[in-house]
Amino acid sequence: MANKTTAEKLATIQKGYTLEGAAIELGAAIVDGELHKEAQVRLPLAMMNRHGLVAGATGTGKTVTLHMMAEQLSNAGVPVFLADIKGDLSGLATAAAGSDKLKARTESIGQAWQGRTYPVEFLALGGDGNGIPVRATVSSFGPILLSRIMELNDTQESSLQLVFYFADKNGLELIDLKDLRAVIQFLTSDEGKDQLEELGGLSKATAGVILRELVNLEAQGLEKFFGEPEFDTAELLRTAPDGRGVVTCLELPTLQTKPMLFSTFLMWLLADLFEDLPEAGDLDKPKLVFFLDEAHLLFNGASKAFLAAITTTVRLIRSKGVGIFFVTQTPKDLPADVLGQLANRVQHALRAFTPEDAKALKATVSTFPVSDYDLEETLTSAGIGEAVVTVMNEKGAPTPVALTRLRAPESLMGPSAEDLVRSTVAGSALLGKYGTAVDNPSAYEKLKGKAAASTGPAAPGQPPVPEASGPDAGAGGGLDVDAEARRIEEEILGRPSSRPAPSTRTSAPRTRDEAPEVSRQQSRSQNAGGDGMMGDLGGVLGGALGGGLKSMARSIGTQLGRELLRGVFGTSSRRRRR
Repeated sequence: MANKTTAEKLATIQKGYTLEGAAIELGAAIVDGELHKEAQVRLPLAMMNRHGLVAGATGTGKTVTLHMMAEQLSNAGVPVFLADIKGDLSGLATAAAGSDKLKARTESIGQAWQGRTYPVEFLALGGDGNGIPVRATVSSFGPILLSRIMELNDTQESSLQLVFYFADKNGLELIDLKDLRAVIQFLTSDEGKDQLEELGGLSKATAGVILRELVNLEAQGLEKFFGEPEFDTAELLRTAPDGRGVVTCLELPTLQTKPMLFSTFLMWLLADLFEDLPEAGDLDKPKLVFFLDEAHLLFNGASKAFLAAITTTVRLIRSKGVGIFFVTQTPKDLPADVLGQLANRVQHALRAFTPEDAKALKATVSTFPVSDYDLEETLTSAGIGEAVVTVMNEKGAPTPVALTRLRAPESLMGPSAEDLVRSTVAGSALLGKYGTAVDNPSAYEKLKGKAAASTGPAAPGQPPVPEASGPDAGAGGGLDVDAEARRIEEEILGRPSSRPAPSTRTSAPRTRDEAPEVSRQQSRSQNAGGDGMMGDLGGVLGGALGGGLKSMARSIGTQLGRELLRGVFGTSSRRRRR
């Protein structure tokens, strides 16, 4: 192929990045060693839910790229989620101060720079940091993600899924680690050996291994990440009063000591969004853009089930209006099935100091479209704040490859003052909802035959013990409904109902409401009384009769509580507190 002139190369880039709709401005193209601010490189806003990859060696500017993209997404009214690994991204809450060097750079790429602040919400896993505590219940976290944290093998993971099935079927709420431990201890005890045998694939030895791993997690202090109030991922979709998207920064001050928890928790957030968001189709702009930093942690040593779940989530969540950008060092860090779904690429410089580095460089070059650049040379010589870019244009085709000098963020490139972060958290509307942990009656109390007093707003009460049985008894106005539900269960299962009699207990309201799913495209109806016999019965009959029984139950004013239906990661189908 004949060599193109600089003018021809420049014209190709200008034509390729001329867009009609709203776009994220990435920077100006560098062609034949010269910067051309008339050749602006852009990423169509409507294509950001086609996912992307931001890659490059340490110190090449990946975090600044995230920072700059998050600012523009916020300006466009798109909420953003960022994992703040080093604490630098808290600077979004502080306006940057200009300098002669910064002014010269921004003018050279045609950027009208102005220091400004952005609406930021600070979160922290379980309160491990200054942000709003983020917690999840063990039940909604699910067996696949929990197995990932515990580093269980495939057999042990399958066994843990059976434990979750047993808990679901028997109305045992798995809120925190002590609940799951209590269920396993029950199954391995003399009292629960019959139920253990009924599960078939769960051996007592495997249950013991899982129990030991749970104790190990508690010894590492991870129990604070599981509990209530559970974080509602709908909080990630908010906009500020001025219309800008809220940038949610998840603080990770102890990432190095808990990398598996960090990566797995991010996948829980995505899985929860996937299960709850309705289908959206093609939108002018995404509902949320999710940046997964240190993405290689997701895949190192992952089981086949976990990898399959990630691949499925990435493939399908696009239609829910959510874009995912993986941030890592090289494309080789991601499985081919995931990499093949990332339409937008921002590749910072790579180093080729070792034979392994050279292989990674060649593999990276092979993933780009044919271009006018010598990519091996370009990727090893690109400066800090420069990147090779190709994205999906508005017609769904890849744009020309362009070495780009990237725009500078307009907020502080570094951490905000700790006092500012703390005052932002103190003034957040989320603090009242999630700031204080509560401990409602759940599996632990039920299996111990007692109800501990709640530390939060849940009222004290005596929960049912799931293994109890007895004849139908009166319970005020709910007698006829309860008796009918027991009769239906006996007909379906071909044995006497195991539901406890309703006459001798009262149910305790909980802070985490659950209700049956109407459809994947509808919000969950709120359930303020999902505990007790009817919640347990709904778990058993929901899977057996599907929507018919649920519709019948709703029509007669009952709540059937938690389901046996679980999502792609084994996460439980949950309500939306809207």
